[in-house]
Amino acid sequence: MTQEGYDKKMQELAHLESVERPEVVRAIVEAREKGDLSENAEYDAAKERQGMLEAKIAELKHLVATARIIDESKISTDEVQLMNKVTILNMANKAKMTYTIVTETEANLREGKISISTPIARGLLGHKVGDEVEVTVPAGKMRFKIVEIGV
Repeated sequence: MTQEGYDKKMQELAHLESVERPEVVRAIVEAREKGDLSENAEYDAAKERQGMLEAKIAELKHLVATARIIDESKISTDEVQLMNKVTILNMANKAKMTYTIVTETEANLREGKISISTPIARGLLGHKVGDEVEVTVPAGKMRFKIVEIGV
């Protein structure tokens, strides 16, 4: 995981623990004050939300506890690998796209970060600038040319 990805997960964890958790507790207290819990849909919904929140917090805590931070200065750009920023040319429509190949937990298409487990990333791994790669995606087969590899 990158340092940036780790920091984002830590911020998310802090937000869940310091903002979301107290909100859920307040919602449970308010619902409890309304009387009979056996027929209280608000209470049931708040308890369900609490369960999902606590599961998310536990998942994030495990993720950051077991994360390994990758030193980006030691990443090679000789061939496509995890943490590389790769510019590819779609051979069919000549569109250029740039993606950073990241771990599944850091993937965010809006930021141009694709998971290493995606078909495109898997197809690019191990190839060099100038290589043409055929990748099978849900829409069919696509051909890409690797234009640039960076960090």
